[in-house]
Amino acid sequence: MTILRGNSGHMGIKVIIYDDDTDILLVTSVILQRKGYEVICREDCKTLQQDLQSFQPQVILMDNWMPDMSGVQAIQQIKSHEDFKHIPVIFFSANSNVEELAREAGADSLLKKPFDILALQQMIAELVP
Repeated sequence: MTILRGNSGHMGIKVIIYDDDTDILLVTSVILQRKGYEVICREDCKTLQQDLQSFQPQVILMDNWMPDMSGVQAIQQIKSHEDFKHIPVIFFSANSNVEELAREAGADSLLKKPFDILALQQMIAELVP
């Protein structure tokens, strides 16, 4: 498990990013880490339950296009689990129907790709008091 620990700002706020695009994982995680977040990155959802149990994130960023299950399916799994359903999930995708998919998934928020990193930071700040 790769954990990037921030050194200022939002210490203690843990974020897991699920996206099969390694460039997005790298850029997003570095920016959040510099803001003080602790970040785990995953290119698939194979260890979803284990990740949530062991890392106990305050926020999850979920892409839709994943190799093993869609982001919609992963969010539905999270939101149907008693221990994890309280964790805010930001659905982020380049799909043209991202709003519809986010509703179907039960996501707490959504961001269209490409997204503005300041918008992402503001969204996380609103979801995690």
